[in-house]
Amino acid sequence: MKNRLEKILIVDDEPGMCRLLESVLGGEGYQVVSFQKPQEALQALERTSFDLVVTDIRMPRVNGMQILEAVRSQSPDIPVVLITAFGTLESAVQAMKQGASDFVAKPFKNEQIKLAVNNALEKQRLRDENKRLKAELASRYQFGQIIGKSAKMQETFQVIAQLAQSDVAVLIHGESGTGKEIVSRAIHCNSSRSGKPFIPIHCGALPETLMESELFGHVKGAFTDALKDRAGLLESAEGGTVFLDEVGDMPLPLQVKLLRFLQDHEVRRVGSSESRRVDVRVIAATNKDLKQAVVENKFREDLYYRLAVVTIQLPPLRDREDDIPLLVEHFLRKAADKRAPRHHVELDRATMQSLLAHDWPGNIRELENAIEHAVALTEGSAITPQSLPRTVHRDGPSCPAPIPLKGLAYRDAKQKVLESFERPYLAGLLEQAKGNITQAAHLADMDRKNLYELLKKYGLSPTQETTDAPR
Repeated sequence: MKNRLEKILIVDDEPGMCRLLESVLGGEGYQVVSFQKPQEALQALERTSFDLVVTDIRMPRVNGMQILEAVRSQSPDIPVVLITAFGTLESAVQAMKQGASDFVAKPFKNEQIKLAVNNALEKQRLRDENKRLKAELASRYQFGQIIGKSAKMQETFQVIAQLAQSDVAVLIHGESGTGKEIVSRAIHCNSSRSGKPFIPIHCGALPETLMESELFGHVKGAFTDALKDRAGLLESAEGGTVFLDEVGDMPLPLQVKLLRFLQDHEVRRVGSSESRRVDVRVIAATNKDLKQAVVENKFREDLYYRLAVVTIQLPPLRDREDDIPLLVEHFLRKAADKRAPRHHVELDRATMQSLLAHDWPGNIRELENAIEHAVALTEGSAITPQSLPRTVHRDGPSCPAPIPLKGLAYRDAKQKVLESFERPYLAGLLEQAKGNITQAAHLADMDRKNLYELLKKYGLSPTQETTDAPR
């Protein structure tokens, strides 16, 4: 949705066409400036900033293709819509190759030119929003590989910066996929230990019989397959940081040995009687309630307090809606670069709405997978809702999630319920009609103008109007 009065430049040597476009586009809420002499329009482009240009192609002395070339040269981000009574497929293709946003043939209906202008400006708004998000990512909304503008994540950034200056043990709580390892890496990389190893250990991924050897090492002959002395991961991280992921899955016997290590910073390899001093910082993470595990005698209380000198609680993605656009932009760039360096992709507004509406049980990891999936299935540069995984986007109208209505006035509650129905219904309707607004109005048994206003309200754009185009 536009949040300011956008300025449109009209160039056409026919006075009647200039007046028509001024009336039609001015009625849409745009600021319109028109010129019947192309030379004057070129001068206006040099001294005034415009958001969009609409120009005729066939004009004396300076034609529309030259206007397009001048715009591309001076302000390549400004969309240009070409109109002509002499339109052919070849000239349309040539215009699009040279950077035109759309091509409308005379005679046209008012809705056609409005749709072309609205679509071009909507795409430009999305490009501007992507630029803003990139700028935000490069500034205060990114800490290492952690991204977030929400209050909780900004608070987490401050805690990480403080923890990086000390060696205290840290316990990170959070659901699976919330970025616990990324936070631990950020603490390590911003600390004085950053030049030393960072070693992640998943405490639930190794059999209990092997975990002690992995952590503490072993000497030759300690067990059947111990063919030589081997340092454990704690020793290998000398001077650096060990990240114990899902520490709540660690067996009780091994918890005793980890507690001893945290107390005296010494390791004893399996099968050895000698201890070795190790300088290593321990950061642990879990998606379990360790306090409850202590009550149930599944986790040692003394170990819990050794690990939880400072705790960080990472919020699930469903509680970080403000962060989703930032994360999407970050993952889009990563996925597009994997596909082809400098490949550009962007989301339409309906796709972003689908992403914002999903509850993300898999959190950030699920979001990244969804973006990679969408980029892989997108032929051009525009990602539509249909490119998303089926778990994220469901075609057509569906039963909405329960809407929180408690405490709302009747009118406000009714409006919330209505909006939760209208948007998915309209999106499904457009898809069924293949973007044809006339066909969609017929299917919905609605007046075409009323349907168009509803689509406009929710930022949904029809893609074609073939049934009532001039012949």
